[in-house]
Amino acid sequence: MTEKNDKAIRVGLIGYGYAGKTFHAPLIQSVPGLALTVVGSSKRKILEAKYPDVIVCRPDEVPTHPSVDLVVIASPNESHFPLAAAALRAGKHVVVDKPFTVSLEEARSLAEIAEKHNRILSVFHNRRWESEILATKAILETGVLGEISHYESHLDRFRPVVRQRWREDPGPGAGLWFDLGPHLIDQALHLFGLPQAVNASFGILRKGGQTDDWAHVQLIYEHMRVVLHASLLVSGGGPRSVLHGTRGSWAKFGSDVQERQLMSGMHPDDPAFGRDPDPGIVYDGATGKQIEVPSPAGNQQGYYSDIRDSILGKCPVPVPVKNAVAGMAILETSFESGARGQVLPLPLTADERAVWKQPNQ
Repeated sequence: MTEKNDKAIRVGLIGYGYAGKTFHAPLIQSVPGLALTVVGSSKRKILEAKYPDVIVCRPDEVPTHPSVDLVVIASPNESHFPLAAAALRAGKHVVVDKPFTVSLEEARSLAEIAEKHNRILSVFHNRRWESEILATKAILETGVLGEISHYESHLDRFRPVVRQRWREDPGPGAGLWFDLGPHLIDQALHLFGLPQAVNASFGILRKGGQTDDWAHVQLIYEHMRVVLHASLLVSGGGPRSVLHGTRGSWAKFGSDVQERQLMSGMHPDDPAFGRDPDPGIVYDGATGKQIEVPSPAGNQQGYYSDIRDSILGKCPVPVPVKNAVAGMAILETSFESGARGQVLPLPLTADERAVWKQPNQ
């Protein structure tokens, strides 16, 4: 656990729901050089018992709190923009849980505010540090599959009963694709860069559902197609990630273990943390031979370690603003594509596209 001292980056967390409790608080606490100092939440008694040295206040007090250097926003989607804007204008660095905002316009506005105030702004895409994505990146770098023609990734759940909660009630930032789509979109951006166009389809397949619970999105690249899929009516089945290339294919079954481990209270420094028992499988195109490839251990601590180091000027920002803006452009375009039944180009400006050609931007 990080000791609070003058050298530590003081962190203010907004929201202590599932994301704040399961991911942000324990990960922040586990990274040397970060100190969880303030939490904005109505769950005062729970927080004071769990973190007796932490200041508990109203969520809207955190962005301007004098005891905070870095604001982490894990509140409902519609609140992301106003809270992040207030924090940036108050001179704080900001991490926003996904989705970054509820519109591309808001994403662009936050990018401008961060640049104006010279503050670090990042979106929390912890899946980049999961074993599945690390394994995908590693197998791509080996070149064993040849030229990649197809990448497919699934984030499926089995929740056949509609629940009354803000994610499933109609409103800005609600629905399955707003919840899981940002993760899947960021994976594609992280692995393959900007696509040229988007083709999407959405459905409400559960009885009594009011928001999308099935999403199938194609990202179109010049010589490749990416398929991103999410559903709340999948109890098991196929692989989570698939790559097809000119020399073979690769598949990864089984989900990353870190979420379950964090829920159980396991500390990220535990030697067993992030260890994935499910290997990837390479299918050799010439021989048909199947080769198991061990999956690297995941460690979402890496996100916050990089946030710390980027604030200290030691490394680039993990999941920088260009990814946040491009991710929102794809998310927004996917909904328009689904509604119109058309393949649509990304509505990015020339400057927003150009930054993708610059390293570490």
